[in-house]
Amino acid sequence: MDEIKFEQDLVRALLREQHPDLAHLVLRDVDGGWDNQQWRLGQELAVRLPRTERAPALLHTEQRWLPVLANRLPLPTPTPVRIGKPSSLFEHTWTIARWVEGEPADHAPVTRIDAAEILAEFLGALHDQAPADAPTNPARGIPLAGLRERVDRGFEVIADHASADSAREVWEKAVAAPVWQGAPLWLHGDLHPANVVVRDGMLAGVIDFGEMCAGDPATDLSAAWILLPADAASRFFDAYGQADEATITRARGWAVLLALGLIGIGRNGRLGLPGGKPTWEPAGYATLERVLAAN
Repeated sequence: MDEIKFEQDLVRALLREQHPDLAHLVLRDVDGGWDNQQWRLGQELAVRLPRTERAPALLHTEQRWLPVLANRLPLPTPTPVRIGKPSSLFEHTWTIARWVEGEPADHAPVTRIDAAEILAEFLGALHDQAPADAPTNPARGIPLAGLRERVDRGFEVIADHASADSAREVWEKAVAAPVWQGAPLWLHGDLHPANVVVRDGMLAGVIDFGEMCAGDPATDLSAAWILLPADAASRFFDAYGQADEATITRARGWAVLLALGLIGIGRNGRLGLPGGKPTWEPAGYATLERVLAAN
């Protein structure tokens, strides 16, 4: 399915068809979203409809696994409370989830340094050993060497930037670091600014668990530089307390990789290209700046 925009009339019809007890609630459009389009439903709920080819599978992952994990997580999450079934109105699954109050961090960045402890507590609770049937992900939680082609494309975008060579050095050190030898841990898998919400400069919730999977926690630990303000990473790792030097080195490599992705998508948005998100480009460059400052 191509990325498209759905109208409120469809959402209201789906609610009346499958969840009529919620159909009277106020429905409001929500800006943003990538694979899923979202509406706020009343004060406490959200409706999410998939709009890209891969989105239904991501929603299935959230529907299956986020309710299993949510109760132990110390930050609000968009836990599914109702599941929409394919029907003649809409051929894919869809979700009614808990609304997470706050502004996305690509619009309202985390500014409080004590968010380091909040993020560390969240990831410490999430990073438990995953069961054997936990999902895997071809681009998350895996050895960085398998993503070299992807990162090379990202470096092409910043080839003329002053930080390109230093960022490449951080990446190469991460690839050379010992790989994760522990059991696969639960990961969010996609901790970038559009997937967390902020209130008054503080991390206030984590959203979009469609990429959640099992693997190397270094993927998520990259959030120390992607989400937190400058000089907060060391405070974060002190609070997290479970990352050895090799894991931190890999996490810096993941931060470079994800920063390049933010920059590329943000650049597309600045140029008016399809799928671009202009707020992501400054977030990507800020991530590189924080990673290199820790070098």
